[in-house]
Amino acid sequence: MPDQFWDNITNEDIRKLPLLAFNGPIHVVESEDQLDNAIETLHDEEILGFDTEKKPTFKKGEYNPTAMIQLSSNNEAFLFRLNKIGYPRPLFDLMGNPEVTKLGISIDDDIKELEKLSRFNPSGFMDINNIARDIGVKHIGVKKLAAIFLKQRISKGQQTSNWEIEELTHGQKKYAATDAWICLRIYNEIKENGLL
Repeated sequence: MPDQFWDNITNEDIRKLPLLAFNGPIHVVESEDQLDNAIETLHDEEILGFDTEKKPTFKKGEYNPTAMIQLSSNNEAFLFRLNKIGYPRPLFDLMGNPEVTKLGISIDDDIKELEKLSRFNPSGFMDINNIARDIGVKHIGVKKLAAIFLKQRISKGQQTSNWEIEELTHGQKKYAATDAWICLRIYNEIKENGLL
């Protein structure tokens, strides 16, 4: 582990760091036309940041399916609102395309939830938590990895908001885009420092 990175960090240390958020174009995909354009753009990428969101549950036994898949390149983010577009084949084909790497953090549950929605063979996924562990990082998770590798913090304020709401708020869009894009930023930082 190079000296410029911490191998662990406290929540107090994280709170002192500057805030980081995705500032590129955010495309909310809620129709078939938007879907076709988004998939065409994403197929040109070799590597993408990945995350999902679902409406939170507050009662025991309550279940909500995944409401959104987020995919981000270095420059633009796409929010696929599954609660509005269903489970389109082209999107799930992308989830199964081994030639497009999808980077996420703690993604096992995300993938299992997606497999409940549509039959597909997940392929090309990489969990940054595993990469971080392999190079000696003791604290994992998106907030801690952003702080350790980028020396910045990300907001988790929208995490438990309603992801099935009719129209996403500006804050939700920013949060969702950042959560996918940050995976790419962390990976690039690890790679540029010769740690892969």
